[in-house]
Amino acid sequence: MKTMLRVVKCAGLLVVISVLGARPSSAQITPLGYWNPIMDEDQHERGPGPEVGDYSGLPINAATRLRADTWDASLLTLPEHQCQPHPSTYGFRGVGILRVWETRDPETQQLVKYDTLIQWQQQHREIWMDGRPHPPEYARHTWQGFSTGKFDGDTLVVSTDHLRPTWIRRNGLALSDRATMTERFVVHGDLLTHVMMIEDPVYLTEPLVKTNGFQFVPNGTMQPYPCRSVSEVDRKPGIVPNHLMGDNLFLQELVERYHLPFDVFRGGAEQALPEYMETAKALIAKMPKPATKK
Repeated sequence: MKTMLRVVKCAGLLVVISVLGARPSSAQITPLGYWNPIMDEDQHERGPGPEVGDYSGLPINAATRLRADTWDASLLTLPEHQCQPHPSTYGFRGVGILRVWETRDPETQQLVKYDTLIQWQQQHREIWMDGRPHPPEYARHTWQGFSTGKFDGDTLVVSTDHLRPTWIRRNGLALSDRATMTERFVVHGDLLTHVMMIEDPVYLTEPLVKTNGFQFVPNGTMQPYPCRSVSEVDRKPGIVPNHLMGDNLFLQELVERYHLPFDVFRGGAEQALPEYMETAKALIAKMPKPATKK
């Protein structure tokens, strides 16, 4: 009898092992549901917004630096800019609850796409999961771009192109319509980590990598975000707020506020390296000493 029991137990154990062995080594953990942004990381940039002329640590080239120097915050008072949504290259860094849902084929139950919606300005995006190719270059470019996704283990990897000319920071730093983005969505418990890598042969010298965090919201909900543009400033038709090259006096405010050299705010890939600290120290040492009060 004991021998029979041992045989039954061993057989049961073999069944369990075979079932477990047939499962994939890494499950696909989907980011479905409602998620609140965690604003601890880069809060100053993601909330109130970056300061005029602060490009520090970003791998920008001279072209985007010069373009950003001509930017004027009053641009956002133009009616055509007031209801403009964040592009997908920035939306996940903004404010507003995130909702993710899926669409499946009703006959085969195969996953067709994920949809994401960020509440602020109703940023709706489709991530196609059915293996369809990206459209040709001449196809329409949009704020959210064209996105396809696939799972790498339990990580959702998304590739996006066909973006409109957009921005990477809300102080004039631009992206061209040749920019592309690769994202990774990683769910761990009630947290979602979003990693984005942006490449642009026009305005960036190397990929720009940013991370954002979200926390799951049980029984979450989302309200509409209607937007209606109005005439906030009385201007003549055709006037677009801007600064001429070399004529933006606001760029010096950073120097006066933080008592740091102008060059440390000008960006460039080298500023993201630890070795740049020595360069910064040398620039600070050359600054004129503030006048002493009598």
